[in-house]
Amino acid sequence: MSVLKIENLSYVYNPGMPSETKALDNINFEIDEGTFVGVIGHTGSGKSTLISHLNGLTKPQTGRILLDGKDIWKDYENIRDVRFSVGLVFQYPEYQLFEETCYRDIAFGPKNMGLSEEEIDKRVKMAAKFCGVTDEMLAGSPFDLSGGQKRRAAIAGIIAMMPRVLVLDEPCAGLDPEGRELILSQVKRYHDETGGTVILVSHSMEDIANYADKVVVMQNGAVYKYAPTEEIFRDAETLAKMGLGIPDVTKVFIKLREMGVDIGTDVYTIPYAVKTLLKYKAKKEAEKNA
Repeated sequence: MSVLKIENLSYVYNPGMPSETKALDNINFEIDEGTFVGVIGHTGSGKSTLISHLNGLTKPQTGRILLDGKDIWKDYENIRDVRFSVGLVFQYPEYQLFEETCYRDIAFGPKNMGLSEEEIDKRVKMAAKFCGVTDEMLAGSPFDLSGGQKRRAAIAGIIAMMPRVLVLDEPCAGLDPEGRELILSQVKRYHDETGGTVILVSHSMEDIANYADKVVVMQNGAVYKYAPTEEIFRDAETLAKMGLGIPDVTKVFIKLREMGVDIGTDVYTIPYAVKTLLKYKAKKEAEKNA
């Protein structure tokens, strides 16, 4: 069942001016409830403009965004509720922290939803647990945390609103590999345990390969392809020609193919690579013993 549907969405910055730029060009696709969707593409391909439309932060110039089949802009008074249903985490979300304590920062969204103090407390603790924010961190100032801890606290503030759809725009930008893995594993855990829909924008093809069920490939403001992750990586050589950084393990399999090894190139994760190599080894041994 579709939770979000993008219909004929187009958007132009500075229309009618010399600096006019078409950011989105007739975008059409649907996102099923409970799906983990990756969004990839070059800088300037339209990724951030696209996701800013999903919760009403940007109003379509052409086309519609449907949430549960209803145009989110049909009734302007409901746009606030849409933003609670579709939670958007910006790049460097730690810059959104402002309260005296992490607890109050995470509680800010639920409080503005008009929830009871008991429900707010429940949600703060739930979100903190998902994001690895300890009781000690909750009681302290967010400005005393490390960069990675601030990032987790900021994401917890969005999760505490329990959005139907959680949208993250490059949530791991600027983090080291350990910090990136921690953030993404916590987001994946949230997805698995709540059944919520997650949309992850990332420049890292490894991250998309490891976590996404389906992938939207953006190019020049349009959707080049939208398909299950394994299908996207069957086209890895084309993605590489587009300048997208395909996973290192995929590069290895493309090179093996070029060297004459009869093996597929749609390998995008290490476990899948191991499975593929073992299958290839068994095939060669069977041929040898035939």
